[in-house]
Amino acid sequence: MLLLKIAGILNFIAAALHIAVIFGGEKWYRFFGAGEGMARMAKAGMAYPTIITSLIALILFFWGLYAWSAAGIFYKLPLITPALFAICTIYLIRGGLIFLLPFFPNQQTAFNFWSSLVVLLYGIIHLFGTIEYIKA
Repeated sequence: MLLLKIAGILNFIAAALHIAVIFGGEKWYRFFGAGEGMARMAKAGMAYPTIITSLIALILFFWGLYAWSAAGIFYKLPLITPALFAICTIYLIRGGLIFLLPFFPNQQTAFNFWSSLVVLLYGIIHLFGTIEYIKA
């Protein structure tokens, strides 16, 4: 279950990066592509960016637990197989946006390209890890 172990680590890294963005503030929101609105709200001290980013970090953390649960590192969580498929689907859809970038010239930024590529890689690792889990 090596791929699910790696998937878990990747989820935990993504969760930690989201928490770092909260502490990094306005400049980090901008750098990590959260958008100008989120950066301005963070600068103004509004709670919305922190709440949204915290929720994303929490979801990513639970995705890491599910990957590690399936890999046997963490105790068995309920609905592992459907959860893994849902995680794969979300990552693959988000990562698949890379293939739509040529049709949206105003969205062709380095951030959108690289973040889509990274998320697509996450999705592929999760997919093959899930297949490995089901076959076991």
